[in-house]
Amino acid sequence: MPGNLGCVIVAVDGSEGSMDSLRWALDNLKLRPSTPDCTESTGYFIILHVQSPPSIATGLNPGAIPFGGPTDLEVPAFMAAIEAHQKRITEAILNYALQICSEKKANVKTQVVIGDPKEKICEVVENLRADLLVMGSRAFGPIKRMFLGSVSNYCTNHAQCPVMIVKSKETSTQS
Repeated sequence: MPGNLGCVIVAVDGSEGSMDSLRWALDNLKLRPSTPDCTESTGYFIILHVQSPPSIATGLNPGAIPFGGPTDLEVPAFMAAIEAHQKRITEAILNYALQICSEKKANVKTQVVIGDPKEKICEVVENLRADLLVMGSRAFGPIKRMFLGSVSNYCTNHAQCPVMIVKSKETSTQS
């Protein structure tokens, strides 16, 4: 039986758990095939990566340099260096994900957004009217989850489509 999924978003963050969720989606989900009458578009996967804004990523929000030091020279250069580093990380994550996809010959697109992963994943799901969101689950214990929150838990409760949480074998044995 052919699938009827049009848009499946797979959220990746560079962890092996997120890449396991991508592999699972490619192996187990059937997308909508192309039809001769073209009434519906062919299904596709979107590999979604959310970058943290530079000030969140560094844990800093640098203020002016005291005692008359330069205010416009060092901080913008620092922020540009952080942004360039984040771009390299994002490219590496997406290249790895696309390498996984190339073996399966799936119809894949990529998208990168900047912001809080919880909110941005749900926002992209809503904007694209996704049929399914697939994501991995990190092995946070209850205390760490209480302080850091769980992106997968948030998305399960707020995404405007069904959500599939794929536990990697490592995560399953630690639980």
